[in-house]
Amino acid sequence: MGIIVNNVFKNFGSFQALENINLEVKKNTLVALLGPSGSGKSTLLRAIAGLEPPDQGSILINGQDATHVDIRKRNIGFVFQHYALFKHLTIRKNIAFGLEIRKTPAKQIKQRVEELLELIQLKGLGDRYPSQLSGGQRQRVALARALAVQPQVLLLDEPFGALDAKVRKELRDWLRNLHDEVHLTSIFVTHDQEEAMGVADEIVVMNNGKIEQIGTPAEIYDHPATPFVMSFIGEVNVLPSSAPLFQNNGQDVIKTNGYHASYSAFVRPHDLAVQTESDEVTSQAIIKRIIHLGWEIQVELILPDEQSVVAHLSREQFAELDLHINQTVFIKPRQTKFFSESSGFLNFAI
Repeated sequence: MGIIVNNVFKNFGSFQALENINLEVKKNTLVALLGPSGSGKSTLLRAIAGLEPPDQGSILINGQDATHVDIRKRNIGFVFQHYALFKHLTIRKNIAFGLEIRKTPAKQIKQRVEELLELIQLKGLGDRYPSQLSGGQRQRVALARALAVQPQVLLLDEPFGALDAKVRKELRDWLRNLHDEVHLTSIFVTHDQEEAMGVADEIVVMNNGKIEQIGTPAEIYDHPATPFVMSFIGEVNVLPSSAPLFQNNGQDVIKTNGYHASYSAFVRPHDLAVQTESDEVTSQAIIKRIIHLGWEIQVELILPDEQSVVAHLSREQFAELDLHINQTVFIKPRQTKFFSESSGFLNFAI
């Protein structure tokens, strides 16, 4: 068993931070709580940890009701964004802190600390102080300190948010590998879609205190349940379904299926085909800007109705088309998802 959250509500004054949250985190899985600032993800994590008791609902950890159990008795490891290491203690002493509080025998503490120093790839640096380590190294020490007491659950609140992009990427890979070694039920909070997609077994997308969708990275990206999920996970062009771009790609589908609600069309930049010759299903566009992103080329385009869209091309496609700014090209969506603005549900894709 892992973690089960049942009908949890949490208010801060008149602000509803969590509304009817239901979630099951399977044992030994790594789950990401993903959403923008204010979506409720950190509040949910703190509720599971025992730092923010829910106003309503229950939280079970490994089959035991932990809703009102003191945080010190939950056997949870918690990692904060800003490390929270003791500056006056060595790395070895920081890692050993929780074990010493529990009056673990000195021999066991020494053995456990050395095991963890090797696990976090800082063997030989145990006598240094936090100020003598890089940000990435300090975060690994914070993880080791959380793991020292052998918790049944590991919770991480935006653990890489204070680090630069390169170090974040390195630590993401390291955390995934670490999780595969220790097989611990883990939940981490992030607002970084790439981070969640690259690390988690399952993603919980949150918005305005509610869960929008739960699924694997592939399910969340390929089969978004709501317009918010489609817009938040990866780049997307959003246009009215009446736009000229969809006259031959969406309107017939809408009409023949008898839909009368107002729809928005969502097209990923990599699903927007660009060509220099027109055909019966293309729409004319003018290239406004070309951005070289290294692994791909981003092309910003203006449609006849003055709306802007973005297409992503491979370097090979870009070279073959020989595109330039102010050039007239012809575009068409390879795949479009339509969402009803009234219901908010995904209805069909073409």
